[in-house]
Amino acid sequence: MKKVIINCATNEKTLVDYTAEEVAQQEADAITSEEYQTNVENTRTQEANLKASAKAKLIAGEALTEDEANTIVL
Repeated sequence: MKKVIINCATNEKTLVDYTAEEVAQQEADAITSEEYQTNVENTRTQEANLKASAKAKLIAGEALTEDEANTIVL
């Protein structure tokens, strides 16, 4: 892969190859980003499940767990 380096004084553009360290860091960042997105999606799913469970229990007149109650507190 290549990157562009721009000299601000002369506005000269130069194409340079990424170093092995930069490639490794970019790959690590991509993995970290994917893990973060997975965690966000899992958290949203868990919150949605808690809300659905709380709603079903409220309709049925059953007691809520603390987590379920926390999802409906305004």
